[in-house]
Amino acid sequence: MNAWTAAALVLLAGAGPACLWVAASGSPVRRLVALSSLSTVVGAVFLVLPQGYDRSSYQDLALVLAVLAPAGTLVFARFVAGEGSDAPVEERHRSSD
Repeated sequence: MNAWTAAALVLLAGAGPACLWVAASGSPVRRLVALSSLSTVVGAVFLVLPQGYDRSSYQDLALVLAVLAPAGTLVFARFVAGEGSDAPVEERHRSSD
């Protein structure tokens, strides 16, 4: 084990369980923040591990995650805000009054 893989282990062992705990037991907004933070941590791990294994082609995973993670956060935020409804926001607020 070299310093790069040790850094990846520290990232996963330190921030990973904390993000997973909040994502499993927090309010919907806290879950959203935890999932976004977890995707950042995993992206950092995917950038550090290729350095440790001396395989630059593995960095493509980090690039794909960097592109897809914000999109996943937006989809999750849509379901949190609208509870999965396809109605526009104005109609949902009028119907709840």
